[in-house]
Amino acid sequence: MLNPITKTIDLGDGRTITLETGKLAKQADGAVMLRMNNTVMLATVCSAKDAVPGTDFMPLSVDYKEKFASNGRFPGGFTKREGKPSDYEILTSRLVDRALRPLFPDDYHADTFVQITLYSSDGVDMPDALAGLAASAALAVSNIPFNGPISEVRVARINGEFKLNPTYSELETADMDVVVAATMDNIMMVEGEMKEVSEMDLLEAMKFAHDAIKVHCQAQIEFAEMVGSTVKREYCHEENDEDLRKDVWAKCYDKAYAVATSCNDDKHGRGDAFAAILDEYLAGYSEEEVAEKKGLIGRYYHDVEKEAMRRSILDEGKRLDGRKTTEIRPIWCEVDYLPGPHGSAVFTRGETQSLTTVTLGSKLDEKIIDDALVRGKERFLLHYNFPPFSTGEARPSRGIGRREIGHGNLALRALKPMIPANCPYTIRVVSDILESNGSSSMATVCAGTLALMDAGVKIEKPVSGIAMGLITDKGNTKFAVLSDILGDEDHLGDMDFKVTGTKDGITATQMDIKVDGLSYEILETALNQAREGRMHILGKITDCIAEPRTELKPHAPRVEVVMIPKELIGAVIGPGGKIIQGIQEESGAIVTIEEVDGMGRCEVSATNGDSMRIALAKIKGIVAQPEIGEEYDATVKSIKDFGAFVEFMPGKEGLLHISEITWERLDSMETSGLKEGDKIRVKLLDVDKKTGKFKLSRKVLLPRPPRTERPERTDRPERPERIERPERPNNNNRQ
Repeated sequence: MLNPITKTIDLGDGRTITLETGKLAKQADGAVMLRMNNTVMLATVCSAKDAVPGTDFMPLSVDYKEKFASNGRFPGGFTKREGKPSDYEILTSRLVDRALRPLFPDDYHADTFVQITLYSSDGVDMPDALAGLAASAALAVSNIPFNGPISEVRVARINGEFKLNPTYSELETADMDVVVAATMDNIMMVEGEMKEVSEMDLLEAMKFAHDAIKVHCQAQIEFAEMVGSTVKREYCHEENDEDLRKDVWAKCYDKAYAVATSCNDDKHGRGDAFAAILDEYLAGYSEEEVAEKKGLIGRYYHDVEKEAMRRSILDEGKRLDGRKTTEIRPIWCEVDYLPGPHGSAVFTRGETQSLTTVTLGSKLDEKIIDDALVRGKERFLLHYNFPPFSTGEARPSRGIGRREIGHGNLALRALKPMIPANCPYTIRVVSDILESNGSSSMATVCAGTLALMDAGVKIEKPVSGIAMGLITDKGNTKFAVLSDILGDEDHLGDMDFKVTGTKDGITATQMDIKVDGLSYEILETALNQAREGRMHILGKITDCIAEPRTELKPHAPRVEVVMIPKELIGAVIGPGGKIIQGIQEESGAIVTIEEVDGMGRCEVSATNGDSMRIALAKIKGIVAQPEIGEEYDATVKSIKDFGAFVEFMPGKEGLLHISEITWERLDSMETSGLKEGDKIRVKLLDVDKKTGKFKLSRKVLLPRPPRTERPERTDRPERPERIERPERPNNNNRQ
């Protein structure tokens, strides 16, 4: 029996996390089994011994996978096995990737694979916030170079109090849901959604998370010491030529600095100017030398460009396109751009452009979620597409990738809090990025707000978004926070901080930090500057359309919701769905019904008013309760000797007794003139309190024939005169 090495982390609220290694997956470079309550996941890491020649980046792949067996479930589909990753698994993989990637050494280029697999869960604890800790622990017990450890935690604010790693049920009542990743000293990544919280509230949540992460990191350091894996492998993935590096800097830096400070607001023109400097330098070498040294020269020149751009901002306050650090690029927007969709908008900020559409649907259009741990339905969908032509790339579009999933999820979290809870529609927002130089996800948020209002969706407040950047010098003694960053400022800068919100607070955020030692003072500055930018952009949005349209587009579906008693759900559906199907066939509307909070929620969707009126009338007729004294149009269902049974309301039959058909006395039903299928008018006289049977009358609605005077009888004998009888004695006086 193996003796695994374990380390326990006390979370301080009665819960513990146990890290275990040396028992499972021993051939991986690092493997750790993490346990918290019934949540068990295995994280493994494998890294190649050498890098692929010519690789000048970190080829890291992070995959998070949930086994359906972890929750005692079968996968759906015909194959009954796990298939492609769900959106949730992709988003969790991205959370871990974004925290780990910046911490590998800059010169480490070996293919590295991190696999996190959830093997057990009871659906109570949320595993995504534990995946980062498991992956970091696997790296900690391996010999792979890594400047960690890190950990990730989720922070929720419930009833004004911060809660660490809440359960699924606890998160339902939270007004803040933030996942934070950090090392012992620095915040690395933040992502979450909020219900209009302040900038200071977000900072407090980050500090609360970091305090817990420090405990996790210290435990991993001790864990690595227990395993004896504090010494990392030696590697050499880069060949450098210091003389060549110095030559590139000496001959190219001043020229690159001149381009960086030229304030050229054209992305491609600026790129061509930087490329011309490199081409000029390469022209000084022979073809053989270029073939041999081009990779090194390109890497060194990239560093030249990066430093030129950063010094231009820090020393002269000049950004690549000439803007001030707080300045937002020109914005123009337009709504109702497309006639076919139920709502549409174009939002353009500088060289970033989103064409967004909104489609309104019924309950049948809901997205069905069938993940390993989460099952349900989603009525608000947002899809983000980033075709290659948006950046001028000549390559085919091969479907969506992880980036599209992540950016779309951020925009969805930004807008979702503003969708009213009683909105009857299933809503799909689709953002197609037509140009990109800067944050296209934030353009999606702005265009989504415009398109939703154009569609007539009664969003509570408009939402805007902005991407912030950061440039720091070594030691972080000098810094510049940049509003509305360009693509180059994102790529060459130290931070990408996206913030969305209304005029009253933040609704979503996503932050990636690429520099050590970032203080909370800098983060506070970035948040406050972001708020000013958001308010400016929000003004442009409301100038275009101030509030949601009061009317839907003529071709948009209308949805009405009727709440009915729970016990009448079956009456609307009918045996085998016969009634509800009949309503849909007759009206042309779509009718769905479900139980919600002890009531029947009946939703009717139609594209024209006649269909809606017919369907609603049918439903209301079924659920209406009979009232004594009311008149009804009825249909004769069957004839009996003693009367007729008639249906006077959908599903409601009563007896029309032979004596209540007409004022004339009928000897039999054959003389009544009624037959099955006849339409007649009846009145409800009474309801038997014991049996619930209905007593109906037709004759009371018919004119009553006048009474005829009876002839006086002449053959009646006269009465004899009354004979007086003697008074009886009163026996009560007897003695």
